[in-house]
Amino acid sequence: MRFSTLRALPLLALVTLAGLTAFADSRTLLENDKVRVVQAIDQPHSPSAPHQHKFNRVMIYLQPGGQRITPEGGAPAALKWRAGEVKWSPAGGTHVSELIGSSPVTMIEVEIKKEGDPAKKVTTALDPCKIDPQDYRVEFENSQVRVLRVHLAPKRAVPLHEHQLDRVVVYLTDQNTRVTTPDGQVDTVQHKAGEASWGGPAKHREENLNDSPFEAVVVELKN
Repeated sequence: MRFSTLRALPLLALVTLAGLTAFADSRTLLENDKVRVVQAIDQPHSPSAPHQHKFNRVMIYLQPGGQRITPEGGAPAALKWRAGEVKWSPAGGTHVSELIGSSPVTMIEVEIKKEGDPAKKVTTALDPCKIDPQDYRVEFENSQVRVLRVHLAPKRAVPLHEHQLDRVVVYLTDQNTRVTTPDGQVDTVQHKAGEASWGGPAKHREENLNDSPFEAVVVELKN
């Protein structure tokens, strides 16, 4: 996976009802006209201010935990997740959220700014989920996104494959990958766990150079 990383920009501890994150400890990892990716660290038993999310989101949880979500004028509901779990979170009304576990949780929020385009489909015969289902699998898919999980064993090499859609990659472990394009260009791509990067359509081979497994979540955009 060959990507350009945008440097993270710290945010002020700001809460609005216009869709900004309600976490005091948060930063924007990347943003463009299609997505905004936010890293938020939620502390246990610290209710947020009332807030609203304008956009549908892909939520990636780096540690296990749970939240109590209380909508304005409604009854609270519980949400739980495992470490590394990915969930779809539709846009909704004003609510308060509270982490109900005993430890902080880091969440990566991928806000989808645009509606899905029915013409944007994965049609290539080199779809990595077809070429290498051992290492690439679809977590879920809807009209706006296709979300993949990548898991490469130590020193694992992935054959030539193609990414047709623009995509965000969120790294669940450190990355140290050799990427080779069809014309023979070779690059080493490195990221730290918790980072995110942006990539456009690409065709390449890749090899995990680490002595440990590599895992990432890829959010492909249909807009």
